[in-house]
Amino acid sequence: MEKAIQVKGLQKSFKQLHVLNGVDFEVEQGSVFALLGSNGAGKTTIVKILTTLLKQDGGTAVVNGFDVALKPDNVRQSISLTGQFAAVDEILTGLENLIMIAKLRHLKNPGVVTDNLLKRFGLTDAADRRVSTYSGGMHRRLDIAMSLVGTPELIFLDEPTNGLDPEARIEVWKIVKELADSGTTVFLTTQYLEEAEQLADQIAILHKGRIIANGTLAELKKLIPPAKVEYVEKQPTLEEIFLAVIGKKEEK
Repeated sequence: MEKAIQVKGLQKSFKQLHVLNGVDFEVEQGSVFALLGSNGAGKTTIVKILTTLLKQDGGTAVVNGFDVALKPDNVRQSISLTGQFAAVDEILTGLENLIMIAKLRHLKNPGVVTDNLLKRFGLTDAADRRVSTYSGGMHRRLDIAMSLVGTPELIFLDEPTNGLDPEARIEVWKIVKELADSGTTVFLTTQYLEEAEQLADQIAILHKGRIIANGTLAELKKLIPPAKVEYVEKQPTLEEIFLAVIGKKEEK
């Protein structure tokens, strides 16, 4: 398969702090790639470099066939980014937010595009409400919908479920799966291991500025010893004791 992202020897430092120390990975087109790492591991730094918001100190990064340092405009036209916090205008309605982005992208039929996205993300009934009245899950759905205006080839989701409740998190998972099914490449950063397990075709683990593991879930499972089977004597519950005693009394 063709590569949506190719990263080789990526380096980035902030004064004396070395955040990225030679990062290498590739992302296949139409796949969901999950980048895992603890706080401060450098996940967001990688996203900022790949989306042309930050320049690397060394190494190369190619996104959709364009070098991020040499052709940033081409990269921006082919991607979309949803950060950790929903980038929506609270004063505007959901519909107005989408139309604003559609006009900024110079789309010919912004009304048709926004109506389709509102329907797709279950926001039609809330289209004319101010975003300030939306729940956390609705905020995130609108944010991702805005990212899809213009049908980008690649979407970056930087910890998209951070701070969401379990129900809203499941909503986002459903959206990511639908994006992948439609052929969109998804680059996902997350701290939630279950999230990567549920969604990702490929998983990379970033630690101390380097990718220390990379592969499918099945491949990563082979990196640890097989689980040992141990038998633990199960202690009866009070309910089981009660029923057993009652049964013996009735037998007598």
